[in-house]
Amino acid sequence: MSSPLSLSKSATTTCASLLTQLQEIWDEIGESDSERDKKLLHIEQECLDIYRRNVDKERKYKAELHLSLAEAEAEISKLVSALGEQVSLPLSGKMKGTLKQKLAVIDPVLKDIQTKKHERIQEFLNIETQIAAICAEIAGNDRVISPTDVQVNEQDLTAKRLAELKSHLQELQSEKNLRLQRVNSYMSAIHELTVVMSLDFKKIIANINPSLANHLNGQSKRISNETLANLTSEVNSLKQLKKQRLERIQDLGSSLIELWNLMDMPMEEQLRFNHITSLVSSCIDEITRQGSLDIHIIEQAEVEVERLSALKTSKLRELIFKRQNELEEIYRSVHMDVDSETARQILIQLMESGSDLSGLLSSMDDQVVKAKEEAASRKDVLDKVEKWKHASQEESWLDEYEKDENRYSAGKGVHINLKRAEKARILVSKIPSLVENLTAKIKAWEKERGIPFLYHKAPLLHTLEEYIISRLEKQEEKRRSREQKRLQDQFAAEQENIYGSKSAKKPLGNANTVPGTPNSRRTSTASGRYGASIGKEKRGSGHVGAVIPVNYVALAKEDQKSGGL
Repeated sequence: MSSPLSLSKSATTTCASLLTQLQEIWDEIGESDSERDKKLLHIEQECLDIYRRNVDKERKYKAELHLSLAEAEAEISKLVSALGEQVSLPLSGKMKGTLKQKLAVIDPVLKDIQTKKHERIQEFLNIETQIAAICAEIAGNDRVISPTDVQVNEQDLTAKRLAELKSHLQELQSEKNLRLQRVNSYMSAIHELTVVMSLDFKKIIANINPSLANHLNGQSKRISNETLANLTSEVNSLKQLKKQRLERIQDLGSSLIELWNLMDMPMEEQLRFNHITSLVSSCIDEITRQGSLDIHIIEQAEVEVERLSALKTSKLRELIFKRQNELEEIYRSVHMDVDSETARQILIQLMESGSDLSGLLSSMDDQVVKAKEEAASRKDVLDKVEKWKHASQEESWLDEYEKDENRYSAGKGVHINLKRAEKARILVSKIPSLVENLTAKIKAWEKERGIPFLYHKAPLLHTLEEYIISRLEKQEEKRRSREQKRLQDQFAAEQENIYGSKSAKKPLGNANTVPGTPNSRRTSTASGRYGASIGKEKRGSGHVGAVIPVNYVALAKEDQKSGGL
């Protein structure tokens, strides 16, 4: 960088060069010396004027720098006082260096403090705007508070004052949050109550405060004391209404259940009012389902109770006879004797005499319960009776089956009958134990109750005794029949030994014909059954010409099978 001295020398050199050029120009022009002196004097005067003006300008600039320096120091002092902060900056009089150097030191400090002031003002403005807005909401003021409505005291921007405002704002925000929670809680309670009772939620909210209806989908800004008081009153009113409706529905539900029980209403009919009867034992806080306490539901229940009350007398008569039918059916199912006609005449007399139908129905219910208990006590015995009767039926079938001479003939259903006969023989063999067990069960039953076990109006033990005697007689008859048949077979064999040569002269083919059996059914004749036995008998005896009569073989087999029983 060039020094002022070097700049002065350069300017002198330039002036001398220009003066030399001017002299050369004047020589060429022929300018006189006096003219030349005047012009040079004029030039010198102009130079002095220029220097003087520049000196004045610089002096003024110096004064401005002094002023700027003083103003900066004053502004710094003011801002430091307003902000309440300490700045370590020496006074300009004690600072070393030029004015520009001093300003270069002070200006950054001033700008920094001014930035802090602006930031601090924005903080104050933001906090005081929030405070004003919350206060307006608590006061119930609908006007929207903006930053332009707030005036910040720029004389007191200290951190202490800012902390006080922040603390106050936090208190107001806590108060606001508590109020918002209460408002939201009340509105939720009102919504739940209106849903349960099918009331118009928006209409109720609008009646409390119209502006609340505008914030149903967002957070309400209505937190004034008046709004809270109105919400509290509405919640209490709706709770009281809910309690009244629940009590009414519970009364109606109890009446419906009582009438259903008396009239034995079908389950389909009862399910129509299940939404009412399910609330009979419910607490008020448990009722949350939509429309549970709708006024229309209450009205429907009232109409149904009135209808059932009107039908109660006629329905009770019907139910009493229905119970009698049920009682008779129970008795019939367990083979108990019942005088239906007499019982119905007694019921008609009682109803016509003006007896309490509800009490009569209750009495019939008790009789049905006792009848079911009686039927249950007889079930074990009756199950064994059924097994005994089935075994007896199979025994009778087996007797008829074994009397059939053609039971082994090839034909439709033969194999089925053979299987049935096999099972029947097993079952018949169990009859003695079945009868013995049944007798023991009956005796135990009669001993426990002290009355005879009747079956189709007759004592079952007596029936069993008759059956045992009858079965013994049948078995004795079978035994005599088998003995007689054995003697007949023996006689036939003796006759065969005497007249065997005559029988042998008959053609072998005639042995396959049984009198009374059509020739077209040769595959089903007795010869088909016993032909194999004849062949075996021939081979066993060793006499080719000897032929044993077919009837002899058949009778022998029959006797063996009868003996196996």
